Amino acid sequence: MRLVEQLQIVPAQYFKKLVGTEHIWEVRVQVGGNIFRILGFMDRDNSVVLTNGFKKKSQKTPQQEIALAEQRRHDYYQRRVTK
Repeated sequence: MRLVEQLQIVPAQYFKKLVGTEHIWEVRVQVGGNIFRILGFMDRDNSVVLTNGFKKKSQKTPQQEIALAEQRRHDYYQRRVTK
């Protein structure tokens, strides 16, 4: 995570837009022999809002994790409009 926080341009191997989604991005993190993915989206002010994470067990990102990230993105913007 330090790498993603500190670099101005994060290499694609660590941070990329998920194919098949409009707004969901994936941060890849490896800790020891474990690989984790953290999903999120870009806010209007160029901030990254992280929504959910999971341990990666296969090549394909689970659809329910993508759906959760999309739902949390929707909720985030709904709350933002009401402020």
